[in-house]
Amino acid sequence: MAALSPKLRSVAFDMAGTKAGIAFFCPGCEEPHAISVRGLGAIWNWDGDVDMPTVSPSIRVTSRNDGGETTCHSFVRTGQIQFLGDCTHPLRGQTVALPDWPDGDYADFYLPPPHDKVIL
Repeated sequence: MAALSPKLRSVAFDMAGTKAGIAFFCPGCEEPHAISVRGLGAIWNWDGDVDMPTVSPSIRVTSRNDGGETTCHSFVRTGQIQFLGDCTHPLRGQTVALPDWPDGDYADFYLPPPHDKVIL
């Protein structure tokens, strides 16, 4: 991953770089979410704005852990995350500004080349 801005990171989903995307830090889940925006199988559209991005369609992330299943479902529009009613975290139903990538655990959320050479 490479920093596109304080808010976004670029992502390569395969070593050939034929499928690439962006990642943002979700304050509801307190972890990154990555989506494919270019290449084979890309299903999200991104307006290319690295500071106030808009992505469509909605992003739905479901994960399973020791506490059961969690869901995060949101729209990202002009730099705002609109959390939908089926989210299972405390930001359900709220709209918040897309945060800057945090320091700490995820500050080094980078992968070595070719990932940091992805051009979106």
